[in-house]
Amino acid sequence: MKEAPSAVSILEHELVPKHEIMSPEEVEELLGRYRITLNELPRILASDPVVREIGAKPGDVLRIHRRSLTAGLSYYYRVVVREE
Repeated sequence: MKEAPSAVSILEHELVPKHEIMSPEEVEELLGRYRITLNELPRILASDPVVREIGAKPGDVLRIHRRSLTAGLSYYYRVVVREE
């Protein structure tokens, strides 16, 4: 079943944090800084509405900007994966 296109972008909703696709250089720096591999990052499915909206593909790493009253601005990273 194919979904009808949304009249409003989900990215404009106040509860959806900013998501951006990181460049390969940024990903390399991130993995080196935390001494981790791509497989150790949290995952997000390619079918996620935000992932589809921004055009991310499996293997891309997303930087998610989170705002909080206690921590201020923090970043969360996820790697896009296919459905399992």
